[in-house]
Amino acid sequence: MLTTLKKILAGAEKGRYAVGAFNVNNLEIVQAVIETAVEMKSPVILQTSEGAIEYAGMDFLIAMIRVAAKAPVPVVMHLDHGKDLMLIKKAIAAGYTSVMFDGSLLPFTKNVAATKKVVAWAQAKGASVEAEIGAIKGVEDLVSVSEKEAFYTNPEEAARFAKVTRCDALAISIGTAHGAHKSKTTPQLDIARLKKIDALVKVPLVLHGASGISPELVAKTKNYCNELEDCNRLEGANGIPDAQITSAIKAGIRKINIDSDLRIAFTAGLRETIVSDHTTIDPRKLLSLSKKLTKEVVRHKMELFGSAGRA
Repeated sequence: MLTTLKKILAGAEKGRYAVGAFNVNNLEIVQAVIETAVEMKSPVILQTSEGAIEYAGMDFLIAMIRVAAKAPVPVVMHLDHGKDLMLIKKAIAAGYTSVMFDGSLLPFTKNVAATKKVVAWAQAKGASVEAEIGAIKGVEDLVSVSEKEAFYTNPEEAARFAKVTRCDALAISIGTAHGAHKSKTTPQLDIARLKKIDALVKVPLVLHGASGISPELVAKTKNYCNELEDCNRLEGANGIPDAQITSAIKAGIRKINIDSDLRIAFTAGLRETIVSDHTTIDPRKLLSLSKKLTKEVVRHKMELFGSAGRA
């Protein structure tokens, strides 16, 4: 059933768990996420980035998510990292139940002004708005923030921002990073900062750049790498350890974005199939293992986030 981000995160706040927001780009990933959500009886957020819309088209993505939302679990159709105001307005008009405006690199006053504009558009259609304050480093899809541009969220500033913009959820920066290469060492989340933000901000908090970058799946992408000549794929990639994710949820995080983990699983499955099956030309069969591995990632996240059994 299609619902809003505000409603789904109200349940997460009450139950002290987090809901996974999974980036979807094609049919197999949509199926993997929604099938797992049904199996796990978990609420779920299906989100599309501006890059996904550029790749697949907004109408195709909406159609797939609307079909997925016929499932007997709460489903949010969310625009991730919207920077183009006209695209955000179009998404709201087209039926997205939630949109994110990412003004994290704007000066505070300009971020506030643009976010308030998006909130007004969304409220008129009954949709929710996620905003962001604090810039998260890294590169993923069309999002790119350099080490120099990145900065941690100021708790007092976050509280003022949430109050004046009246956003429904707030993405913050506490040490995560977009993409598979988060840092040269294992990232350390600033849980103390998170606790202070949670105490001051009166809307649910969101964690971006939170993929775990499973060493097992990274290793799978290196199977047959000598034959495929891609042994440097994901070299030095690392992610956020599960224990830190658990700590972040306990400290107030209610929505967690996952993209890179899905991409790695999909890539690992496709590589293995291409190398091990020399006869298949049917795309449905070629993508079968990719879908299976993607489902395993989604299942693990729903268990880790505590959303399983909450639908």
